[in-house]
Amino acid sequence: RTALRPAWPGQHGGPPMRVTAVTCVKNEGPFLLEWIAFNRVIGVTDFLFYSNDCTDATDRLLDQLQAHDLLWHLPNPAQGRNYQMEALKDAAKQTLVTEADWVWIADVDEFLNIHVGDHTIPSLVAACGDPQAISITFQFFGNDRIEGFEDRPVIQQFTRSHNPDIWCGETAIEVKTLVRQDFPLRYYGAHRPFFGKRLAPAKRPRWTDGAGRAVPEKFLLADNPRRIRKFPAKGARDFATLNHYALRSLDSYLVKNDRGDVNREHRAFDDSYWRERADVAWQDLSIARYLPALHAEMERLKALPGVADLHEEACALHRARRDELLAQPGYRAMRDQLLATPTLPPMEEALLADLGKL
Repeated sequence: RTALRPAWPGQHGGPPMRVTAVTCVKNEGPFLLEWIAFNRVIGVTDFLFYSNDCTDATDRLLDQLQAHDLLWHLPNPAQGRNYQMEALKDAAKQTLVTEADWVWIADVDEFLNIHVGDHTIPSLVAACGDPQAISITFQFFGNDRIEGFEDRPVIQQFTRSHNPDIWCGETAIEVKTLVRQDFPLRYYGAHRPFFGKRLAPAKRPRWTDGAGRAVPEKFLLADNPRRIRKFPAKGARDFATLNHYALRSLDSYLVKNDRGDVNREHRAFDDSYWRERADVAWQDLSIARYLPALHAEMERLKALPGVADLHEEACALHRARRDELLAQPGYRAMRDQLLATPTLPPMEEALLADLGKL
């Protein structure tokens, strides 16, 4: 496809492993190159992007990268507000997905941090015993009082999170899932795939967590509403963690709040969303091992004709939208409120208050 397309070793000395990343975006322009470069570093070979209603050059930057044969960009097919699920339904029919060895469905603020081997997806697959699905546990990285948007890697700026085993008082934490080509797929979900409920036990997929252990049965069978997309996090991240940077800088959070998200158009992220992800009690620098390769790959992408200019335009439009929002009293009040908000999650704050420690 392209001289810049990485070729990762297949299993048992076979042909190169093809890994397709699928994602939905709306106004993520300043963050696209980092996410694409990072995923290329860890072994993603193909990208399928769906976009909708972009005003910050996201769609034009994706089109330019497509012109360089680095990804495939489609308009989101959703007719209503269910952008992500409609896109995933369409993705299941796309050649980049049907011909991939593995499919990785993730958002542009999620980074697969692999702790084994050469820190690539093939190494993770090998460490887990080459199952048919691998579900990797989230770790939510907080804002850490960083106010201004900076055009440099998010994974470098934000290094503090909750205790990785506990989030908002819950020991079960959500996952995202790598899916092998031969998974007995009924349909893709945003967090995990689903197989038919009538599938015989002997034909159920081999499915591990991020430590190579079999996932819990209730998660596997999706027969408990509270365990459809999560399971206990303790011990589940030995081989990989999914770093989630949902807040980023305060500037970027305000712009994100303005644009809504890919799941619910015009959704406003309220104070509880921020507080649940603002915990900075734990520092984790492990993803920094990727920074040299990430910087080099980002420079390779920017060297392609037209790419650097569109990236700069996206950053400028991001800043301009921030300025427009801060001219509104409501957004200034929101900014002041978030600056004053405790980093303790609400449930933890309530527990400490009950114990008389606040």
